[in-house]
This record gives sequence, C-alpha cells and structure tokens, in this order.
Amino acid sequence: MPVVDVYDANREKVGEIELADEIFAVPLKPHLLHEVVVWQLAKRRRGTASTKTRAEVSGGGRKPWRQKGTGRARAGSIRSPLWRGGGVVFGPKPRDYFYRPPRKVRKAALKVALSDKLREQKLVVVRSLGLERIKTRDFAELMKRFEMDRALVVIPEADEVVEKSARNIPTVKVLRADGLNVYDILRYEQLMLLEPAVARIEEALK
Repeated sequence: MPVVDVYDANREKVGEIELADEIFAVPLKPHLLHEVVVWQLAKRRRGTASTKTRAEVSGGGRKPWRQKGTGRARAGSIRSPLWRGGGVVFGPKPRDYFYRPPRKVRKAALKVALSDKLREQKLVVVRSLGLERIKTRDFAELMKRFEMDRALVVIPEADEVVEKSARNIPTVKVLRADGLNVYDILRYEQLMLLEPAVARIEEALK
C-alpha cells in the first residue's frame, strides 16, 4: 500500500496517508487511457458540420451544353462534384458522436491515470490550501511554493474561494472530486489532491 506525505499550504510535511493499492498502484495500460480519452473528446463534439450534395446545391437544373459535337467533355449539370461550386461527395452531415464505454473500463482507466501520476512522483496530497479570501495572487503563490506550473487541483466539494481564485490562471484547473476524469489528469502535468478528496475518490472507485 503506497504511503505519501501530506503537506500544508506552506509545503511543510504534516503527516502521511496510505493510498489504496487497487486505485493508486495499478499497472500502466495505455489502451484503456486511449479508449476513455477518445470517448471523452467524442462526446464533446457538437456534430453540426454539414455539406451539400449535388442534389442540395442551388442551380444546375439545365444541361450546360449539348451532349455531342462541342469537343468538350459531356456534362449534365454545373453542380457536379467535379465542378467548382458543385456538390460535395461523402461530405459530413449532422450526426451524434456520443457513445459510452462500459463502466468498468471507465473506472479502470481512472485508476491507471492516478497510478501513473503517483508512479511519476507528480501527485501531491495537501491537507488544506489555506486560502481565506478570493485572490488570484494568493493561489498563484501557493502553486509557486509547490513548484507547479501545469496542475490539476482536486477538491472534495464546491469551494467558491478556491474555484474563483484559480479561474484566471490558465495553466491550473480546479476540479471537484466527483468530476475527476482521465482527460484532465493526463492533460495537466501535476496533480494536487486535497486530503478529504482522496477519501472521496477511493470511495467512488472501490
């Protein structure tokens, strides 16, 4: 069972915490990460791209010239896909990209992502952020103390002070424990977990 240090807002060690093996000590399985990330990105797609076929493009009802005798190639419509301004062959049409991998796959991928952060020593557990007011500068100084420039900060529940203090820092994202996902874990280089959030994550994934 992996044991990691717990820090306070000043980056001083205040204790240790044991992390569950079945969540934070899972072997790396890249295919699971790939499958879940593709799903997350696919369900974000609006699917509104649309092109017109030759039947939908305006004009082209009259044959441009007679079939024979002109020396030019035969043509039946100025809206042929071969012509400039013509229809599009096999172009995109509005569609729904949503699908859902099995729940076991989604949970397994989340465990793999968390384990990989711990394995690379890019996971930090903090007892409290120590923010008393909504101030971007205070949050930026906290990140600087922990030497984090691209970080995902996971909090146990809604916290207006933390969320509003971090929203103007483009390289940091604050996420509630129930919204933790594979894409965000992989997108940010470091992962900071508040100690109460660890219990919520383990409860959800066990």
